[in-house]
Amino acid sequence: MSNINTSAAALEETYKKIAWRLIPFLVFLFVLAWIDRVNVGFAKLQMLQDLQFSEAVYGLGAGIFFIGYFLFEVPSNLLLEKIGARKTLARITILWGLTSMAMVYVKTPTAFYIIRFFLGVFEAGFFPGVVLYLTYWFPAERRARVNGLFMTSFAIAGVVGGPIAGFIMSTMDGVGHFANWQWLFLLEGIPSVIAGILVLIYLPEKPVNAKWLTTSQQQAVSNALAAENHGGKHASLRDACLNSRVWICAAVYFCVVSGNATIAFWSPSIIKEIGVVGNLQIGLISAIPFLAGTIAMVWNGIHSDKSGERRLHCAIATLVASIGLILTGFFLGNAVLALCALTLAAAGILAAFPVFWSIPAAFLTGTAAAGGIALINSIGNLAGFAAPYMIGSLKTTTGSLSAGLYFVAALEFTATVLVLVFIKKVR
Repeated sequence: MSNINTSAAALEETYKKIAWRLIPFLVFLFVLAWIDRVNVGFAKLQMLQDLQFSEAVYGLGAGIFFIGYFLFEVPSNLLLEKIGARKTLARITILWGLTSMAMVYVKTPTAFYIIRFFLGVFEAGFFPGVVLYLTYWFPAERRARVNGLFMTSFAIAGVVGGPIAGFIMSTMDGVGHFANWQWLFLLEGIPSVIAGILVLIYLPEKPVNAKWLTTSQQQAVSNALAAENHGGKHASLRDACLNSRVWICAAVYFCVVSGNATIAFWSPSIIKEIGVVGNLQIGLISAIPFLAGTIAMVWNGIHSDKSGERRLHCAIATLVASIGLILTGFFLGNAVLALCALTLAAAGILAAFPVFWSIPAAFLTGTAAAGGIALINSIGNLAGFAAPYMIGSLKTTTGSLSAGLYFVAALEFTATVLVLVFIKKVR
C-alpha cells in the first residue's frame, strides 16, 4: 500500500511539473492570439469613423475571420498530428502576427475583409491544436482542470488586452503619421512573431521529448495515456465524422462561442453605449467581465474534475450566460446594472469552455481526436462569424445593441437544452 501511495504521489508531482512547464507558455501564446483576433473591437472605436465604415461592415469584417478559421482548421490539426506541435504552433503564431500587423494598411471594406479572412486562415488550428496537444500529456480525469487553466487565456487576454489597447489608443494617435488604431495593430502583432520563434526553442513534442522529466517520469505518463487510449474510444477520422456525438458537440459549441465572440468583439461598444467615455476608461472597465470570467472558468474546471461531472457544469454555465446577456440588453440604459449583467454573462460563457472540452476527449483518441476536436471547434467557431454579423446588422437596423444581445442569449439557452437532452453523463 505504501508503494502505491508513493507512486501516486510521484505521479501527481510529475503532472504538476508538466503543468507548470507547459500551461503558462501556452496561455501566453493564446493571449497573444486572442488579442490579435479581437483588438479590432477596440480599433473600431476610431477606425470606423476614419474609414467611414458602417456597423454592418465592421460586423462582417470581425466575423469573416471565422470563415477562414473554419476552412483550414481540420487540415491544420491533422497536419499537427503528422509533423508535430512545435512546427505547427510556431507557423501559426508567426503568420497571425504578420497578418495582424498588415491591418495597418486597411483603407477599404474589401481590404478589411481580406485581411481578417487570412488572419482566420493563419490562426486556424491553434486552439484545437493545443487541446489536442494537452491530450498527449494529461489523462482524461485531469483535463477539465488543465483545459480550464489553459483557457484562462480567453479571460486573461480580456483583462490585460483591454487596458493595453485603451492605453495605445489614448497615447499613440498621430505618432509617426499613423492613427491610434493603426498603432494598435502594429504594436500588438510584433510580440506574436517573436513568440512563434520561441515555440521552436521551448516546446517539447511529447513526454518522451521533455528533457526536464526523468526517464521514469516520462514512462509513467506515457503508460497512463497508453492504457487510457485502449478503452474503446473512436480512433479514426472516419469514426469521428460518423459519430453523432461529435456533431451534437459541434452544435453546442456553436452556441457557446456565440457568447464568447459577443463579449470579445462588442464589449468595448457595449461599455461605450452605457455611457463610459475615453478609450483608456473603456479599456480598463472592459477588463472587469473577463476578470470574473477567469475566476469562474478555473473554479468550474476544478469543481468538475473533483466531482467527475461534466454535463451539468456545462449546462448551468450556459444558462447563466443566457440570463446575463438578456439582462445586459435590458439594462443598457443603466450603466451599473448593465456592467453587472455583462460580468454575469462573461462568467457563464467562459465557465462553460473547460468543461465542454472534456466531453469530446472522453470518447475520441488518435486521429479521431485530432480531426474530431478540430471539426467541433471549426464548426463551433462559425458562431464567431454569425454572432458579430447579426449584432452589427441588428444594431444598424434598430439603432441599439439590445436585439443582438437577445439573439445571442437565445443561442446560449439552446446550448443548455442541447447538453441536457443529448449529451450523456460523462464521468
